[in-house]
Amino acid sequence: MAGRANLRIVWLCAIALLAPGAASFAAGNEPVRPEIAGDFPVASEVRLAGDLNQTRFILDLDKKIDIHAFLLTDPYRAVIDIPQVSFRLAPKAGETGRGLIKAFRYGLVMPGGSRIVFDLAGPAKIQKAYVLDAANGQPSRLVVELEAVDRAAFNGLLARSSSPEPAKDADSSGSIPGTPGLTGLADGRLVVVIDPGHGGIDNGTHASTGEAEKDLVLAFASALRDRIEQGGKYRVVMTRTNDTFVPLGDRLRVARNNRAALFVSIHADALPRHEGDAQGATIYTLSDKASDREAERLAEAENKADAIGGVDLTEEPTEVADILIDLAQRETRTFSNRFAQLLMSEMKTSARMHKHPLKSAGFRVLKAPDVPSVLVELGYVSNKADLRQMASEEWRSRTVRSVAKAVETFLAKRMVSVAPAD
Repeated sequence: MAGRANLRIVWLCAIALLAPGAASFAAGNEPVRPEIAGDFPVASEVRLAGDLNQTRFILDLDKKIDIHAFLLTDPYRAVIDIPQVSFRLAPKAGETGRGLIKAFRYGLVMPGGSRIVFDLAGPAKIQKAYVLDAANGQPSRLVVELEAVDRAAFNGLLARSSSPEPAKDADSSGSIPGTPGLTGLADGRLVVVIDPGHGGIDNGTHASTGEAEKDLVLAFASALRDRIEQGGKYRVVMTRTNDTFVPLGDRLRVARNNRAALFVSIHADALPRHEGDAQGATIYTLSDKASDREAERLAEAENKADAIGGVDLTEEPTEVADILIDLAQRETRTFSNRFAQLLMSEMKTSARMHKHPLKSAGFRVLKAPDVPSVLVELGYVSNKADLRQMASEEWRSRTVRSVAKAVETFLAKRMVSVAPAD
């Protein structure tokens, strides 16, 4: 019961974190509870200084921490990712801003990690983001210095994000230059997680001629990985690379542990005979309420996949549902939908699409926190034409190219590199 209570507290923080327009996280305005305070660093006071040209944010801490800074667009935001912190700030802290910062919000983004999000008054860059050592009776301080730029300069940052430089460690002064992208790794590249559905004891759907979904989607996912990695801009992590069963919760953890910038789950559907025939590719995003009956049926079937492998599902909903559903449905959903639209536009040039190509449903595999996620049904193994295409290397190669192009275009537009301070 204690574990469930802890996770619900994180859930409350996570909801407020990504809520557009929210001034601060719920956790930031409540007394710190012992079960979440622990030995985490404590943020005790915050100050803003400056004007619409330059603005400084200062956060007092009881110990030094590492930080990761980046920008987001549409709307303009600056984001600071930090280890889990106990925020003990004044009530309503962040509801009003100053200068380039219209407002800010803060709180847990996932167990072990906190985030501060600044809503900006206009295009700006993070000139500096660093943490000062405690000295002369003064506490450690997180300092973020923002500087106004014009739209063209901001777009320049956006363009450079498509070929990011490796992230740099903090120097001896504690200054951390802005790191590239949303979730850059040590080599500076963003991570794309590709999830071939099913595997091992879980075959997924079956064609009447014997082809198994798990094999068709693994072949497609492997080809997609190779295509994306050829470009050298992004790193690809697969949730499985062979005929192995991977529980849904573990697929989510792959995205979280690798700080993925995008999660793409690959599947193939089959329509029961009594429901007629259907054909074409479909792209699904997360939603509490399914867009139609077929989407609901598919989500229910996919969500039961763990039962095939004998996984105890009673523990997963606590971690996934209580924390991540609302988290994924807010800001992350916006970007998931944008990627789905882009992916549809690219795929229709190479593959036959379903008559309703964009749908939504409550897929558990799409509930990773802070990771734009889609589930792609390549087609129906119950349809002879679709099955023939999915088994075709020529079709696979052509469709892989279109999906890879959508991935690269999305990440180039979505992630904004933060230029190092001069």
